[in-house]
Amino acid sequence: MTDQRRSSTIRQIAGDNAEDRALAYLLRQGLQLRTRNFRCKGGEIDLIMNERETLVFIEVRKRSSMRYGGAAASVTPAKQARLIRAAHLYLSRYRAMPPCRFDVVAFEQENMSWLKNAFATA
Repeated sequence: MTDQRRSSTIRQIAGDNAEDRALAYLLRQGLQLRTRNFRCKGGEIDLIMNERETLVFIEVRKRSSMRYGGAAASVTPAKQARLIRAAHLYLSRYRAMPPCRFDVVAFEQENMSWLKNAFATA
């Protein structure tokens, strides 16, 4: 275990493990990893992947119960706005805007759901 993982909280380690599982699953589904944990002043995007020509920004959420709506519901409008800001900064490196979408991979206990096109950017 690295020093960074040792100093992480149990919650952070659980989140990292969920992200690892989501990445492995999405790779098996044919997506290709572009960037992991893209951080910028506007926020963070857990995974940025390609599904054919589409650039997919993926938020991974884990909750131990459905209390308060569960993992998918925890991607609030404020969180969506931060993801969109971060995506705009990431996209600033492109000359032509590729097709994009926002997905959520939600873990409720050990069950995983992949929500494609989870929210609109309008």
